Amino acid sequence: MELTTPLTEEDLEQLHIGDSVFINGVIYTARDTAHKRLVALIEEDKELPFDIQGQIIYYVGPAPAKPGQIIGSAGPTTSGRMDVYSPALMAKGLKGMIGKGNRSQRVIEAMKSYKCVYFGATGGVGALLARAIKKVRIIAYEDIGTEAIRQLVVKNFPVIVINDIYGNDLYKEGVKKYQKIENIK
Repeated sequence: MELTTPLTEEDLEQLHIGDSVFINGVIYTARDTAHKRLVALIEEDKELPFDIQGQIIYYVGPAPAKPGQIIGSAGPTTSGRMDVYSPALMAKGLKGMIGKGNRSQRVIEAMKSYKCVYFGATGGVGALLARAIKKVRIIAYEDIGTEAIRQLVVKNFPVIVINDIYGNDLYKEGVKKYQKIENIK
């Protein structure tokens, strides 16, 4: 399935855990420090450095670009570190997050409430993921280096739905599935 940003609730309603998705359009990067700054702006009732409505944040701190490249390796970072900040961003209109690893129950409940999806990107293949990134522009917090917020234009960026808007969790369902298989043996 292909999705183009910004995402709508109708886009998200058709997604289910385990779905393979190719994302096209603009996504934003942010990690721990940038998330902390974004949430501080929300708490101070100040404007965010980009319109978050319908957008996707990719948890990545890309490596520096080699000569002739627009970006270096761009593999996902562990998502759990953003769990404390994610509900506030969803409340402002964030519709997608990309990373690796489990999300807390609090974040899964917020995804149901605000209709947001968590996509998994495969760790260890950052150089391959970088090929789907066609343009890069730093839009905020250049002072934090690789953790600066970047606007990425992507084409066919490959992800898998880990948590859908219905509260389902691919990691938990996967464990259940293999427990059933093991019990049959």
